[in-house]
Amino acid sequence: MSQAPGAIESPCTGVCTIAPAARICRGCLRSIDEITQWARLTPQARREIMRDLPARAPLLDD
Repeated sequence: MSQAPGAIESPCTGVCTIAPAARICRGCLRSIDEITQWARLTPQARREIMRDLPARAPLLDD
């Protein structure tokens, strides 16, 4: 998938619901704080978060 020049890379899938127990989004696995700060984070900080997201999937097994 190509990105528009200057676009901010994001793991958003458009499934924006927060899992109450885990307090992360069921679609992208980010916390509310990460979602709200995303555009202000450095590209390196965003890459680090995106690298860690797959490990959060088991937190949704509630």
